[in-house]
Amino acid sequence: MSLQTVLQVSGLAKHFGGVRALDGVDFSVPAGQCVALIGPNGAGKSTCFACLAGQQVPTAGEVLWQGQSLLGKPPAERQRLGVARTFQVAQTFEALTVLQNIQLVLRGAAPLAWWDRLDRRQPERALRLAVQAGLQAQAHATVADLPYGAKKRLELAMALAGLPETMPGQDAHAAQSLLLLDEPAAGLALAERADMMALVRQVASQGVTVLYTEHNMDAVFGVADRVLVLMQGRLVADGLPEAVAQDPQVRERYLGMDFDLNANVNTDAKGLRDA
Repeated sequence: MSLQTVLQVSGLAKHFGGVRALDGVDFSVPAGQCVALIGPNGAGKSTCFACLAGQQVPTAGEVLWQGQSLLGKPPAERQRLGVARTFQVAQTFEALTVLQNIQLVLRGAAPLAWWDRLDRRQPERALRLAVQAGLQAQAHATVADLPYGAKKRLELAMALAGLPETMPGQDAHAAQSLLLLDEPAAGLALAERADMMALVRQVASQGVTVLYTEHNMDAVFGVADRVLVLMQGRLVADGLPEAVAQDPQVRERYLGMDFDLNANVNTDAKGLRDA
């Protein structure tokens, strides 16, 4: 059974003077799929993300989310349409607690007035998101005191807090959401990367469409349903992880001819991917 395409990128280009950071990129992502976008430094990954999320305006091309153009829409409006992102360096509010960070960005919560208590904003839902991110023990800890891996998982929980909530018993694809993760495992040790990518797979298994960039190959293979490879602003490979890992151009120009797929499989996340 074919899956419904929810993200369609066509002819995406971004030029900075004479530099073609993106040079006519085309790809589509079906609902609920977890897709990795990889490539060497300077390939255009971050530029592609910025164009999808609204931080940059493409020079040319089209980005459709559930058939609706995202071009010209600011990040806040894209979030209302179910599109959220994280950044390479975790963006959190250091002086607040874990729960308060989540409560601050909860979708559907009433606007805060100066007399309101942040702690009273949908505390049960905020706690559910903290538990999902493995942060229940640090729920009331000040974020400045957290290790960096916990901050990365908190940022992911905050992104989910701004997306439509899938209710118990609801069809997994009924509340369509797109999560853009810019190097979710950056700066993390191997064990922390495994925890983070298992969380990413769990999110995808709940019906959230995920597109992420990554440099750590153990956070790609065994995690992603599909892998896209960018080089010099152009898409040079698109396919199943096992096929992309054997692509001669990808191996020669990026992964290396001695790349060992089995040594770079995130087994924790692979179990969730294959479930």
